[in-house]
Order: sequence, then C-alpha cells, then structure tokens
Amino acid sequence: MSQPRRSRNTFRKAGLAVAAIAVLAAGWYAWSKRAATDEAGGYRTETVQRGDIRVAISATGTLSAITTVTVGSQISGQVTDILVDFNSPVKKGDVLARIDPSTYQAQLEQGNAQIANAQAQLRQAQASLHNATLDFERKQSLSAQKLIARSDLDLSRAALDQARAQVNAAQAQIRQQTASLKNTQVNIDRAVIRSPVDGVVLTRKIEPGQTVAASFSAPELFTIAEDLSKMKIELAVDESDIGQVRTGQAVGFTADAFPDRRFKGVVEQVRLAATTNNNVVTYPVVVTVDNSDGTLLPGLTVNAEIEVSKREGVLRLGNAALRFKPAEGSALAELQPQGAPAGGGAGSGRGPGIGEDLQALAGTLGLSAQQKAAFDAALEEMQRRQAERMAQAQAQQGAQSQQQGGNRLFGGGGMRMGGGNGGANPAMLAQMRARMRDRLNQQFDAFVSSLDEAQRGKWNAGLEAQLSAKRVLAYKLVGGKPQPVMLKVGASDGSSTEISGRDIKEGDLIVSGERSAAESK
Repeated sequence: MSQPRRSRNTFRKAGLAVAAIAVLAAGWYAWSKRAATDEAGGYRTETVQRGDIRVAISATGTLSAITTVTVGSQISGQVTDILVDFNSPVKKGDVLARIDPSTYQAQLEQGNAQIANAQAQLRQAQASLHNATLDFERKQSLSAQKLIARSDLDLSRAALDQARAQVNAAQAQIRQQTASLKNTQVNIDRAVIRSPVDGVVLTRKIEPGQTVAASFSAPELFTIAEDLSKMKIELAVDESDIGQVRTGQAVGFTADAFPDRRFKGVVEQVRLAATTNNNVVTYPVVVTVDNSDGTLLPGLTVNAEIEVSKREGVLRLGNAALRFKPAEGSALAELQPQGAPAGGGAGSGRGPGIGEDLQALAGTLGLSAQQKAAFDAALEEMQRRQAERMAQAQAQQGAQSQQQGGNRLFGGGGMRMGGGNGGANPAMLAQMRARMRDRLNQQFDAFVSSLDEAQRGKWNAGLEAQLSAKRVLAYKLVGGKPQPVMLKVGASDGSSTEISGRDIKEGDLIVSGERSAAESK
C-alpha cells in the first residue's frame, strides 16, 4: 500500500474517533441535564453553595487634602511680586508674594516724626514741672514764715499740679504714637505674604500688578494643600444605609482618571450634619486615604464601596429561593415544617430550633458542670412546653396556619416570622419577640443566676441576637420531593444570602419556583 493511501486511512480513523468522542460528550451532557431536571421535577431550584458574602454600600464623593489653607491679604495695595505658581511646593515661612508697602512706609516716617514731636513736648513739660516744683517749695517755706499770703501758696500748688498733668499728657501722647507706629510696622510686614504651612500651592488667584482691597474681608490670594501624602474623601451616604456605617470600616474606591486601579481607605468619621437635596437625605462620611505615591489628585470624583461586613466560607443561597412563596392550594402550600423539639436539646431534624441555637450559645460560655446541669434542665423544660404548644396549635389552628403560610419563629410554638416569603407585620413580630424574650428569661432564670457577670453579658447578647435573627421557610428537594425546612438567614449581598440550618448542607437544592407544564417537558 502506498504512503498517501496509508495517510488518508489514518486521518479517516482519527476523524471517526473525534466524532465518537463528541457524540459521547453530547450524550453525557444531555443525560446529566435530564437527570438534574428529573431530580428537580416540576420545580426551579437554587443550589446551596459555600463561599463568601460581602455586603457593601456604594457612594460617591470627592478627594481633597486633609488640611487646606486659604492664604489672604490683611492689607490693601498693589501686588508687586509673585514668587510661586500652581503646584509649587512651599515650606512654612516661604515668601509667596509681595504687596507695595509705600503707603505704610510713609505712615511709618510720619509716625516717627510725631513721636519726636511728642518727645520734645515731654521735655518741655518736664522743664515746666521742674520750675513749678522749685517755685512751690520756695513759697511753701515763705508761707511757713508768714512772709507771703496764703493765696500765693495755693496758686503755686495749682501750677505744680498743672505741670505734672502736662508731663503725663506728653508721656501718653508718646505711647499713643508708638503704638500707631507699631501697627504701621505690622502692616509693612504684612506686605510680604508668607506660607503658614508646609504644602503645595493648589490655586493662585492674583497676578503681578493687580490691586487687592482688604477693606471688609481678606481677599483670597492662594490655596495651599498641606501634606498630600494623606487625603480624604467626603462621601454622601443615603439615610437608608447610614445605620450600617461605622468608624474603621474598610473602603474601596475607583477614580475615572485611573480606571485600572482600585484604591483603599478607612472610614474616619460619620458626621451627623445631614443634608437634603431634592427630598433625598444624605450624611457625610469622611474616609482617609494613603496617597504616599502621590497618584491621587485633589478634586477627583470617586466611586466608593464601604465594606459593611464580610462573611467567609459560609453557606449561601440565591435570594430567589428565599423569596419563593407557593401558590395557595398548591401541594407545597400544604406542607408544614416538622419541628417539635425532641430530646438531646436540638430540633427534631426539620429546622434550626431555638434549642439548637441556645445549645450552641451555651457552648461558648465555658460552663461548669453545675451550670451545664442547670442549662440542660431549663432546655428540657422549654422543649417540653414547645412540644405541648405545637400539638395544641396543630390540633386547633392547623387549617388557619396552612392558609397564612409564612415563616415559623424558632421552629416551634406555632409562631411565625416574616421573611422572604412571609407577610407578618413588624408590630406583630415585635410583640412575638417580646413574648418569647419574657418566656425564655423566665424558663432560664435559674441558669442565668448561676452565671458570672461576663458569662451573663455574653448570654444576654447572644439571646438577643437569636431573637432578632430572621428565619425563612424554604423547601428542600430530597429524592425529587420537596421538604419544608427552616433557614436562619444572615448577611446578603443582593443576589445571595448567608443561610444556616441543621438540615442544610452544600449542594442541596432549594425550590425557587414551580415550573409550568411547558417548562417541565
């Protein structure tokens, strides 16, 4: 056989092998998809996955220097020199500009002349005082000898007092002229505009030859940003999100000027000064940013995300499954979660009962043997009462409970709590929590009394967290058949939500909808 024919046979066999592999792959894909569809039956599902849940709040703001100083002029006059420009680095005390001081120098010379005149008047007054003093002393001696009239002595005393007053007046005039001279000298010094801080010149609002007038307020000449290695962002956070923002939370942001980079910051301050714009209330949140490399510039608009919380490696579920509510009269609507707490301190296996949650909380307290015995006794009594209430509720209100649907609170006791598929109003839920809080405090009173102060504080905080936790009734597919389960939900990023429950594990299928007849084919 020739070489070309053998090559064609080899290519033909390779093509057949590739085609066979493709057919097998397509068949496997169709089979697996059909198997998944068969398992889901007439339901659309979401798969429980393990991953991270990151909750963030979006906001916009503007970058600026942490400290910005406006440099103005306290005197009026014509600008003669400008020694800095935009972006010029300056040190404290550096000369930025000069204003013509001619007017104040003339006032200085005039003041010096006035002081010299006042000093001459003082010397004249002092001479008059000396003469008046001598005259009074002579007349006082003569008056003692009865050689002059008493009136002459009185006139001499008055002349002496007048001479003293003239000396005092001349001295006061000198002090006044000296103070005026100092004020003129200060104005001359102010004609030299100096930088009050170390920083960078952001703006320059004057030109050489321009006249500045400081009659009513200091005109702004320069704006200096102090230390651009650290900057700040003032974010406008919506009132619906501000309750989740805390000092110290991490912030990630981007700027249009650097689309390929993501920068980081930290919440420094949550200000209380709310602003209202078009009936939208926002609160300013100050974020500090490290700009050691000098990349970021003042005035840039940024899009920021404040990381409110981050849960790593948790079970998460698509929100569609948590929002699902079966239609009235459907087979799913007839199902109710089995959850009467049984022995061992946990739920019966159909949901995360309060007993299981309290056991987990007690396990974090480091209980002694005596405290553990008190806890077990209280838990057993609570479970017994829950079982009694559930049996009574199922016997007397079964039909009504099936119509209302909703989510049970704690998996027992006939209570329900609104969640993704419930409709209970907040006031009713608050009353239910209050009743449950009072009931648990009463049932666990002996156990709580055995705790020390640190244990008691941790128990109360954990109990309040359990009472406030949201629980949702969902439907898990087991062998293609739905089973109701209670899920405790946590943080949500808008598309997925953290969940937990005794009967939930990674890979479980949770019903998120019911398929139509066409979808089931």
